[in-house]
Amino acid sequence: MRGVREEQLIKKNEKVAVAVSGGKDSITLAYLLKKLQLRYPFQMEAIIIDEGISGYRNLTLDAAKAQLERLEISYHIESFKDNFDKTLDIFVENNKENACSTCGVLRRYLLNKKARELSCTKLATGHNLDDEGQSVIMNLMRGDIIRFSRGQNYYKKISDKFVERIKPLRYFLEKEIVIFALNNKLIFDSSECPYAVYAMRGEVGKFLDKMEDLRPTTKYSLLSGYDKILPALNKCFIPESIGACKICGEPTMDGVCMGCKILGK
Repeated sequence: MRGVREEQLIKKNEKVAVAVSGGKDSITLAYLLKKLQLRYPFQMEAIIIDEGISGYRNLTLDAAKAQLERLEISYHIESFKDNFDKTLDIFVENNKENACSTCGVLRRYLLNKKARELSCTKLATGHNLDDEGQSVIMNLMRGDIIRFSRGQNYYKKISDKFVERIKPLRYFLEKEIVIFALNNKLIFDSSECPYAVYAMRGEVGKFLDKMEDLRPTTKYSLLSGYDKILPALNKCFIPESIGACKICGEPTMDGVCMGCKILGK
């Protein structure tokens, strides 16, 4: 966690929200931030999103609550059902292929909203090197220049309602995090989301795994190179500030945010 201090991802006495799903990455992040908190003063609250995925989410919720209670980190649970009157299962019952995109948009919506309500100035997520590399490739393959140019944007506050993202684990391989979590006897759930089979991410992940086996450090080189060109991409394609959704008021680059579009508002 030395990089967190050196890069000032978290400043002294800042209040940070950590997104915890119950999987290895977010649990490891919460554990490490708690350790850092003993030596570096800042406040921390955990946010758990319950998407409402039958036969899966209850397992990860139990793991998240158990580990956070062990770490004595206070947490808040926000559910799709309570906020949107539907579970993810209901949202995508006739179109499972869109499950990951629907889930991602609504989950990020709730994380940002809750972090802001808690007066947090940063939102930490457990994305690892595998996740980040996959996102780079996926955005290119989709021709999504805005998302590709925006990158993770964890260092730049672009709206008064947008809580800055930080990703302290983004240069750690997934397998390294698994080993760390097991060695430290952390409580986490390793179940795979039932909607993962419909996601493009899985195929891209297999490709990058194969390249990493053939040419070690491929994943690191991909993300490192991307980070070097990211400032230029930001300058060319990303505005210095963004507006607010005319329906819900949440930050968006369009007149209506993706959350409201999904909700049919």
